[in-house]
Amino acid sequence: MDLLQRWLSHGRRRVLRIGEPDYPALLRRIPDAPQMLYLDGDDTLLWHPQIAIVGSRRATAGGLDNARAFAAALARAGWCVTSGMAAGIDTAAHLGALDVQGPTVAVLGSGIDVPFPAGNARTMARIAEHGLVVSEYPPDHPTQAFQFPRRNRIVAALSLGTLVVEAQQKSGALITARLAAEAGREVFAIPGSIHNPMARGCHRLLRDGAMLVESPEEIVAALAPLANVHADDLRMRLSIPTSPRDALQQTLSGMDADAQCLWRALGHDPTPMETLVTRTGLTAAKLASILLVMELEGRVVSQHGRYTRKSS
Repeated sequence: MDLLQRWLSHGRRRVLRIGEPDYPALLRRIPDAPQMLYLDGDDTLLWHPQIAIVGSRRATAGGLDNARAFAAALARAGWCVTSGMAAGIDTAAHLGALDVQGPTVAVLGSGIDVPFPAGNARTMARIAEHGLVVSEYPPDHPTQAFQFPRRNRIVAALSLGTLVVEAQQKSGALITARLAAEAGREVFAIPGSIHNPMARGCHRLLRDGAMLVESPEEIVAALAPLANVHADDLRMRLSIPTSPRDALQQTLSGMDADAQCLWRALGHDPTPMETLVTRTGLTAAKLASILLVMELEGRVVSQHGRYTRKSS
């Protein structure tokens, strides 16, 4: 058995090629989309609405606190927190999502089995268990410096918006922000003290047109229109009919068979995923995708991994 087959034989791992239906639409649209993605964890998160949180590896204590708090709040609001698992702001963002059992995606600039920095091995294992680790490089791939800026294009492309918490005038976070802007995504920046060198990159972004934010709620409000577009992409992926009527007015006749089955299985009491799997006979991956559409449409509420119909 070769190295790749040994790696694939453990956990929730797969290789996703660009021509396959599960390949995320947002990533496919960029000119240099990776031909293959190596995935470790919950691959349905590739289709979950994502917000990138990035910043300096040498962040201040305040910057780390902000990254962790914003990530936790955005994860609670239903957003998947995406970052590059670098030291500093990236790691704080992943940990913030994990703190509240929220979804998080780590995009590596190294081989899929190589934590970088090495001290993040435990964090990477937690993300693989509760979220998703992504790399365009196979197991045991040599780590080279140029791979990390290239990783940033994947972080930016997967996300509907990018939040820069702290950054120097020249940093990888600013590359991610530039790529996000070029892809037509929202760019957010947290302002800082004029005496803090780690705030100068954010101030530069603000001068260039990034949205100044002081709370996670501002990000959620700004990204709502893009989340609706993302829901349309997902409906097309699942062949779930798109109706011009408001989602709350849709009836079972406007759903496909799987969505109807799930809707009947949902009650007004919070129901865990494993119960929905038993009630419907559908896979957890299929259910997660349909539930995401229903959640974005405002028909389903998710709290702590349990789902319920939203009261009208």
